[in-house]
Amino acid sequence: MDSDYDKLLEIARRRRSIRVFKPDPIPDGHVEKILEVARWAMSGANGQPWEFVVVKDKDTRAKIYELYKAHRRFVDVIERTRIEEIRQPITGAVDEGVPLFKDAPVIIVICGDPRTLQATVMAAQFVGGERETFHMNIANATMMIHLAAASLGLGTQWATTTVHFEAGLKQLLGIPQIYKVPQVVPVGYPDYTPHGAWRRKLSDIVHNEKFDMSRYRSDEQIVADIIALRKRMKAHYRPTSETPRQ
Repeated sequence: MDSDYDKLLEIARRRRSIRVFKPDPIPDGHVEKILEVARWAMSGANGQPWEFVVVKDKDTRAKIYELYKAHRRFVDVIERTRIEEIRQPITGAVDEGVPLFKDAPVIIVICGDPRTLQATVMAAQFVGGERETFHMNIANATMMIHLAAASLGLGTQWATTTVHFEAGLKQLLGIPQIYKVPQVVPVGYPDYTPHGAWRRKLSDIVHNEKFDMSRYRSDEQIVADIIALRKRMKAHYRPTSETPRQ
């Protein structure tokens, strides 16, 4: 029998960021299972800032997607200031008709209450750690959502918000103004077969006892690596007509 570690590693390797979803509903109880895992995420001083708005209503999901499209167009304007080689492959996808998460049957809107930072050590409030601690807490719960969904055979996307996207979500869903809405996570079955994932080799990122400067990457190498990454991941992030459908 496989060990727990082997199972976890297999789930981590299987997880993908899915950009186009089938409209098929997901089984009853799956969202609750996903969020049961998420609530066990670690957080600074166990402050547990996360709360989740689960959206299944078709009209509400459509309104969220309209907010997202406006957000993507704003992001795309800025992204196009980059040289094309390091530009995100998803740039322009909305205007080209790629549905992205339009058809995802469930959207989990992740909220966080910054007042929970009162649980954290006082130093974090004064030496620049407040925002970082809060976002790390939320990120921990979000990652658990992605892993839990992958364990159930579902796809997810990490869709980060901007100020305007966040404001629209708060108004649409009645989220208190004091809350933060850092990201939304569409959940559903992928409408295509994503390409294999790529990660840097363990030997490239682990340093024993002290940092090995022979593996330090120059500014030029970082840019070259990003260009190579963009080429490698284009089909993964932006399905095309050649991407196999399931």
